Amino acid sequence: MLTINVAVLLAVVVVWRLRRRTEARSRFDEKLTVVIVLALGILIAPTPAGQGILNFLGELTSGVTQASR
Repeated sequence: MLTINVAVLLAVVVVWRLRRRTEARSRFDEKLTVVIVLALGILIAPTPAGQGILNFLGELTSGVTQASR
């Protein structure tokens, strides 16, 4: 039996949608992409990979903040 992880499927859809030319996108198309990306973020957030990304971004932002002082 073949199972597909929903987060992986959404990631593929996001990459596919973002590869299209900007001029070819309608406003509805852009809004749909934002909704898909938000859904992907909600699915990834509680996973260990999501927590690692969150920690990395937290360290990056604190480093940038300290560097700008």
